[in-house]
Amino acid sequence: MSGWYEISQSDNGEYAFVLKAANAQVVLRSQQYVSKDTARKGIAAVQENSPQDARYELSTASDGRFYFNLEAGNHQVIGTSQMYTAEAHRSAGIASVKENGSTGDVRDAVA
Repeated sequence: MSGWYEISQSDNGEYAFVLKAANAQVVLRSQQYVSKDTARKGIAAVQENSPQDARYELSTASDGRFYFNLEAGNHQVIGTSQMYTAEAHRSAGIASVKENGSTGDVRDAVA
């Protein structure tokens, strides 16, 4: 079983998606989008860019935890990881996005 994308709608009416690994753990969160169509375009950008090492920006938060952003070719952030306590865990998160990012399984959590 592979991962999947899940689109949801927030209370303010905007849409976002998460990429979940096969174990249902969220490995990437998107920004907010004004429509479901633009959220789907964001998913397409993850599918296109996730295999490319150069698209991952590695960062450290002010509290010392590690995270990454997945960027498009124009350096716009497509998605952000969770916070990790170790660099090795961040690397495993990137590997999971690479493994699951190409999935075509998109689920709608919007009622």
